[in-house]
Amino acid sequence: MASHILGGRQTRRRREAPRITALGGGQGLSATLSALRRLTGELTAVVTVADDGGSSGRLRAELGVLPPGDLRKALAALCGDDEWGRTWSEVIQHRFQSDGDLHGHAVGNLLIVALWEKLGDPVAALEYVGRLLGAHGRVLPMSAVPLDIEATVRGLDPAYPDRVDTVRGQAEVAVTPGEVESVRLLPQDPPAVPEALAAVLEADWVVLGPGSWFTSVLPHLMVPQLRSALVEARGRKVLALNLVAQPGETEGFSPQRHLEVFQEHAPDLTVDFVLADREAVADPEALRGAAKRLGAELVLDNVAALDGIQATGRHDPELLAAAYDRIFRMHGRIAPWR
Repeated sequence: MASHILGGRQTRRRREAPRITALGGGQGLSATLSALRRLTGELTAVVTVADDGGSSGRLRAELGVLPPGDLRKALAALCGDDEWGRTWSEVIQHRFQSDGDLHGHAVGNLLIVALWEKLGDPVAALEYVGRLLGAHGRVLPMSAVPLDIEATVRGLDPAYPDRVDTVRGQAEVAVTPGEVESVRLLPQDPPAVPEALAAVLEADWVVLGPGSWFTSVLPHLMVPQLRSALVEARGRKVLALNLVAQPGETEGFSPQRHLEVFQEHAPDLTVDFVLADREAVADPEALRGAAKRLGAELVLDNVAALDGIQATGRHDPELLAAAYDRIFRMHGRIAPWR
């Protein structure tokens, strides 16, 4: 290992922290970031930009900007556990309650959009917000243009269970009845943010999921440049599964069905590890087989947050961090930097 002279004494240079890039959106990505910031100081979030509901949807429709909501949530998740971090996390997540136009808007959304308008550069603006918050990592949009999600849904109308319909909009797809068979982005070939591509290609580890499968995880596979970067990336890849199926979007999906849908949307992409909660898997052998078809080793661990003795359907950041830590240390490319 290389050494250098510091203050007249020869010291052994410690290896750099692992570079980790996490892709997703919404609460799933927030859980991942809350876990991973405990393991490294070299963390990048690449976030979907297809939200069209709530405060984000209103700002997007009025100003033509990227939807800021999932970016805001990622920044909040990267805030530290000290007083500064906790305060700013709460401030940017705060929503106004009123009878006027500000009702429902999140403070962080307005701050991000204001910096976008002032700087004219979405990446630079997010860096400014990150520095203000003392974020333990950086946040990037996956594309510099706002996107729409369009889904093919079977059985949208219960009276016609075999009919196939099209549902458009992230907010609608997330709660649609019927079975989502596939999703696509509009425009179909959106440009990726160059910094996001670099983050994927330069990472030691790339983490996808957990999160809304069709509206937060799979959209990354449909940005051609980003998908190519994922295929070409030399770092190892971990795909983290949800604890429960999401009502509407993945109603009735088994854990292995999630992997099958992932492979259908990106048949040329392999991953190294599939992480799932031990108690959430009814058929480990079926899931192990589905993981193997992705080129992955199945890792079962305890990552669910508990309410007493019952699982809540949410990931526990500390348990999730411990699970990632075991994967990283067992399979290399992590440094004892802490």
